[in-house]
Amino acid sequence: MRKPAVGPASGRDRITARAADSGGDAPARETGSVITGPAEDYLKAIYELELAGGAASTNDIAQRLSFAPASVTGMIRRLAEHGLLAYERYRGVTLTAAGRRAALRTLRRHRIIESYLVEALGYRWDNVHDEAERLEHAASEELIDKMAAAIGEPVVDPHGAPIPTREGTVDETQYCSLADLGPGHRVAVVRVSDDDPEVLRYLAELGIMPGVALAVLACEPFDGPITLSIGDERISIGTPLAAQVMVDMIGDTQAPSH
Repeated sequence: MRKPAVGPASGRDRITARAADSGGDAPARETGSVITGPAEDYLKAIYELELAGGAASTNDIAQRLSFAPASVTGMIRRLAEHGLLAYERYRGVTLTAAGRRAALRTLRRHRIIESYLVEALGYRWDNVHDEAERLEHAASEELIDKMAAAIGEPVVDPHGAPIPTREGTVDETQYCSLADLGPGHRVAVVRVSDDDPEVLRYLAELGIMPGVALAVLACEPFDGPITLSIGDERISIGTPLAAQVMVDMIGDTQAPSH
């Protein structure tokens, strides 16, 4: 999502462009127009911020996209004028039904591309995010559907994130993180953050990946390390890293000591 800011004079920050000018099958269509890549990035970011905590503030959007708040304010105004989001001063922005559909289409393309790169082309899970960011705005819906069919219609991407369906439905279940748990919890890893390739490589080295079962053995105070067991192995990770690992409970029985 980290794209360079562009000025109004370049025309690249326009919300929509006519399909005839897109050079082919365009990814997201609203009333005969295609939503531009920069606008899709905003809608995707707002969707994820909404999912995490309600209305998205200008500062939150700016931080997520690495843009200046003043630039974000201008784009928010234009997205609202196109009926893609609702803006309430001092409270933040929320997606309209049209904005949500566009955001989910973009997320579907992104996550299918990531899955295809891993499953069909042998990419590692730590180097597909940036590739998907580049390709998600150019791939047609037909291509995405064929990619999904070729790898067995996955329902989650390599990092465990749910893939929206063609019809625009998606599993929005919210899970707790490892950092939220105390000793004695047994959990299964559901999803990990894909923002940092180095974090993904380190998690893979530790064996912390979607589908892996583990137990929380100990949590040191004041954001100290968290001790986990994976099978017969005991490992420790810091609280900031644990916060990036989403898990589902599989039991609260006291974990065994080794």
